[in-house]
Amino acid sequence: MTNLRWIAVIYAIVLLFAASLNYIPGLTDGQGRSFGIFALDIFDDLLHVASAAWAAIAAYISTRASRAFLLYFGILYFGDGFLGLITGSGYLDLGIINYGIQNLPFGFKILANLPHLALGGFAILSVLLFGRNADA
Repeated sequence: MTNLRWIAVIYAIVLLFAASLNYIPGLTDGQGRSFGIFALDIFDDLLHVASAAWAAIAAYISTRASRAFLLYFGILYFGDGFLGLITGSGYLDLGIINYGIQNLPFGFKILANLPHLALGGFAILSVLLFGRNADA
């Protein structure tokens, strides 16, 4: 199995973990925020589960499918995190439409959007590093 396929498998696991955060006792505060930062709802959970399924299916199919997943996923999630960093709302959960631009402390915006920036950025970087031989 190629590096891109292994990375897609790891993404499937990480995304399933993200979807489970609301359901692990002790990880949410009284306001329902995971780690006191992320207010995840059922739509976020569904997004993470769908992304995990996409990653798992891509890893199962081929290196080329894994490369496509990592590239498109990376662009979507990094873009969502970047928009969240600038405006306080992302687009994947329709937050920019539902809540508009939010006046939040910049440090909070960094913490809240770091997972999408990191996941998206690493996905794009992995394609750049390992994607040349993604014909299989």
